[in-house]
Amino acid sequence: MRLTTKGRYAVTAMLDLALHGDQGPISLADISQRQGISLSYLEQLFARLRRAKLVKSVRGPGGGYLLAVAPHAVSVARVIDAVDESVDATRCQGLSDCQQGRTCLTHHLWCELSQEIHGFLEGITLGTLVEREEVRHIAERQRLHVADSTIAVSSP
Repeated sequence: MRLTTKGRYAVTAMLDLALHGDQGPISLADISQRQGISLSYLEQLFARLRRAKLVKSVRGPGGGYLLAVAPHAVSVARVIDAVDESVDATRCQGLSDCQQGRTCLTHHLWCELSQEIHGFLEGITLGTLVEREEVRHIAERQRLHVADSTIAVSSP
């Protein structure tokens, strides 16, 4: 199965936004710091997420990003699709040219697996992930780590 960093990071960033969005617009710098994703990479991802109408930007002081859709209405598959990523278990990106332009013996099996994975991810929303105890625990740990880092940097 091939799910690249782009898809993983997009889901992580969107989940971070869902977890912290009740505090108002969230800056990409805050997401970057909490999740360890480069700011320039997040900018690229959020341009795609904005085009897909999954996030909206707020300009000016205190600006940042908000979810444009309720967390329970955003599936993990939708986020992955928005950044032009696919969950593809085939070696040919589903193009049926596994063996010099021909379909390999197991092509259809891997296509079916890809569809099953996409269906599984379609059934999981940001809202259901936010409700998970382990996700909330990790988010709190990250928040405390960033707060500790900020205190350590500003201390003489």
